[in-house]
Amino acid sequence: SCFLRHARSRNYASESEVCKLESVPLDFGDYHPLKPITVTESKTKKMNRKGSTSSTSSSSSSSMMDPLSSVLDGTDPLSLFAAAADPVTTTATMDGTRRKRDKDDSSAVGSDFEPWSSKRGEILARYTTTEKLSINLYMGSEKGKATTTGSAVSEKVRTRLEELDDLEEGSQKELLNLTQQDYMNRIEELNQSLKDAWSSDQKVKALKIVIQCSKLLSDTTVIQFYPSKFVLITDILDTFGKLVYERILSMCADNRVSLPDNFSPESVNDTAKETCLNWFFKIASIRELIPRFYVEAAILKCNKFLSKMGISECLPRLTSMIRGIGDPLVAVYARAYLCRVGMEVAPQLKESLNKNFFDFLLTFKQIHGDTVQNQLVGQRVEMPLYLTLYSPAIDWILQCIAYHAPEVLLTEMMERCKKLGNNALLLNSVMSAFRAEFIAARSMDFIAMIKECDESGFPKHLLFRSLGLNLALADPPENDRLQILNEAWKVITKLKNPQDYINCAEVWVEYTCRHFTKREVNTVLADVIKHMTPDRAFEDAYPQLQSIIQKVITYIYDFSLLFSVEKFLPFLDMFQKESVRVEVCKCIMESFIKHQQESTKDPVILNALLHICKTMHDSVNALTLEDEKRMLAALINGFIKMVSFGRDFEQQLSFYVEARSMFCNLEPVLVQLIHSVNQLAMETRKVMKGNHSRKTAAFVRACVAFCFITIPSLSGIFTRLNLYLHSGQVALANQCLSQADAFFKAAVSLVPEVPKMISVDGKMRPSDAFLLEFLCNFFSTLLVVPDHPEQGVLFLVRGLLNVIQDYTWEDNSDDKVRIYTNVLHLLSAMTQEAYIYHVDKVDSNDALYGGDSKFLAEINKLCETVIAQILDHLKTLGKEETLKRQSQLALYFFNTIVAHGDLRNNKLNQLSVNLWNLAQKHGFADTKTMVKTLEYIKRRSQQPEMSHFTDLALRLPLQSRT
Repeated sequence: SCFLRHARSRNYASESEVCKLESVPLDFGDYHPLKPITVTESKTKKMNRKGSTSSTSSSSSSSMMDPLSSVLDGTDPLSLFAAAADPVTTTATMDGTRRKRDKDDSSAVGSDFEPWSSKRGEILARYTTTEKLSINLYMGSEKGKATTTGSAVSEKVRTRLEELDDLEEGSQKELLNLTQQDYMNRIEELNQSLKDAWSSDQKVKALKIVIQCSKLLSDTTVIQFYPSKFVLITDILDTFGKLVYERILSMCADNRVSLPDNFSPESVNDTAKETCLNWFFKIASIRELIPRFYVEAAILKCNKFLSKMGISECLPRLTSMIRGIGDPLVAVYARAYLCRVGMEVAPQLKESLNKNFFDFLLTFKQIHGDTVQNQLVGQRVEMPLYLTLYSPAIDWILQCIAYHAPEVLLTEMMERCKKLGNNALLLNSVMSAFRAEFIAARSMDFIAMIKECDESGFPKHLLFRSLGLNLALADPPENDRLQILNEAWKVITKLKNPQDYINCAEVWVEYTCRHFTKREVNTVLADVIKHMTPDRAFEDAYPQLQSIIQKVITYIYDFSLLFSVEKFLPFLDMFQKESVRVEVCKCIMESFIKHQQESTKDPVILNALLHICKTMHDSVNALTLEDEKRMLAALINGFIKMVSFGRDFEQQLSFYVEARSMFCNLEPVLVQLIHSVNQLAMETRKVMKGNHSRKTAAFVRACVAFCFITIPSLSGIFTRLNLYLHSGQVALANQCLSQADAFFKAAVSLVPEVPKMISVDGKMRPSDAFLLEFLCNFFSTLLVVPDHPEQGVLFLVRGLLNVIQDYTWEDNSDDKVRIYTNVLHLLSAMTQEAYIYHVDKVDSNDALYGGDSKFLAEINKLCETVIAQILDHLKTLGKEETLKRQSQLALYFFNTIVAHGDLRNNKLNQLSVNLWNLAQKHGFADTKTMVKTLEYIKRRSQQPEMSHFTDLALRLPLQSRT
């Protein structure tokens, strides 16, 4: 009891002054933190090659150095490294190589060129067949070798192959009636066989496999599968080309030093050149055109080993070879492969690529010839389907030609298309290949060409879709914009097939949103609803409908304008599938939170967004993941924070009440609503400057009641505790004393329910640390809470101490004693004549009791109980395994007495000395901490009225651990 009878009398104002940092005047001189700093530039000059020295000169435009340069003495490490490089290594050859590399880099393909690999998967997925396929399997005579395949061939070719097989002791086996998957598996086996043959040094066998694979590309018996077959076979050709190139490159290495990337033919040794020529001679002896073309194209890059002009000479020759291929489909894919290889090895040789395409245009009329027509009849393939088989090849060829091409080339292409009768297939590929800016500038020309197209082979709506994709990326001339939309929509709105319609409409919605007002957007949305509602066609078009919503909210992000679009909400009604509807709602809410800068009370926005948020909330069920709940709650909370009715606080509270009833299943939303209502109460207090009228007092009590009845519905125990405390503080600030008491009582009664372990971010953690933190905050509030006239002195503190006493603490935890020590801080503060802080217009116990002796006596009784509990606990820690904890707690209690006790009292002084000795008794005290604590006491002894600390310091010995 001596502690509080002799609690140190505090003068908080003077203590605050003493603790302030000392202000020292600084003379900055010319220095100012915002003044520009001149960086010293270090220049390194290389001397001529005969002298291997280097000189470094520094130049600065100002006498002021920047701190980094001053550390480096005016030089930077990179300059020094450059200067120290051995000049002998920088030979004329390397300089030439560097210049050549720079030149090549300028013409190389950049990251803006879409590679073939990105198109591969799409082609394989799109061009499939259910018909049976056949394949010839090449088998080597050696045992255990992987099998390889060839195409279904004529008898004449079969005879030739048998002759070759006799020479190489091999045989062929024909496989019939393969499914598409079996066929693809066989091709994959071939690819592996090629690698195995190469790795086992069977180069002739590898070449034979590649030849047999290439022959498959002359077979069009299952024509709709041809684009996928092309992808699979050219994968093998690419593998072969890479193996041959790397093999010859490895032969060029001298003394294990490989050639640079951009080597010259002069640096290639004779052996490598001879091997390279040998490969070209072998390929030249292949008798059939298609395999000879493909295999030579596959190793086109190897021409680099022979001569500088090798590739530029080969490309025109290979282009001319394709003229000998009779089937137009086979020929166009051969052209595509040549463009593919050409772009990899010599992208600067655009003339050859252009010639390749113009050759194709000259032979384009073959498509409508009798041979092709008879083939289509035989395979029962319609012309529109047949024409789509050309798309991947033509698109790729045109992409290669159009890459960084001048605008004049597009004009030339358009003229050639007109000469061919505006063929829709070509027109579509041209619009897909050239830059959007070029296409957009000629939009009206393209529309005129589309109108004149023959629709039998390639539907016009696909052409308008391609044009729309360009106009989404680039703007057409302003005067043409409305006419373009009208012309396009005339065609789109007449489409009967919902899937065709929505694929086009999705693209043109973006154009409408970019360039027109809500009136046009509304018209387009109405048309989409009209087309997609019959027979619930919208159920098969959710991705496109989602895309339309995304585009609308991307361009119309003023939500008062958006919701004034009459057909926007009816458009949302088409999303009947719950998962899709929720995704769309999330999209809209994300846009609102991102773009809404100011709070709103617009009833149109509020009603619409409440409906959208309600849709998201109602999707939550027992199976919903926690992450999904968190995301939905964050979106709804973002909306709630943006709603403000200004000074109409009652309307604001009504909105929160409605929101609580709508979003009761999402706990984070209820938490946000409680915080928002508390904020509303504090804003009311601010407006009234703390002097509530009868009306505002009643309103604040309504806010407090909202919080009081909402908090119990929450599941998180610490969420409830903290909200009870926070809401109690708000009630106290608004002079609602009985309501504040109710919150604090609820918090006290909830403490026993705190479990030993709680879930934090999905992991179970002990709750002691969280409870300690909460109680410390609670004690800080209890200092200013006035006693209830009917409940007795310090009834809340007593109730809380009883709960702490009865709470079951962990055996290895000292948190209970730490809490009791913090209670001593609170009781010490309560004995002061004037408390350290107050709540405005609320009288705390310092004013109510005025330092009454009975009040102080009650505090002393509490103090006796608390100190007895602390000392009892210290005794229980006397066992060997708990001595370290005893040392730490003793020091903790010692510091409390030093900070809050009046050490002029002998008993208290002796208690502090005993605790100091106990902390050091068994050698567990941290020596640094003890030294610093003693230094602090000595410093305190020099302050006014603190001379008794000098005697205390003399009684506190420092013991070494030994």
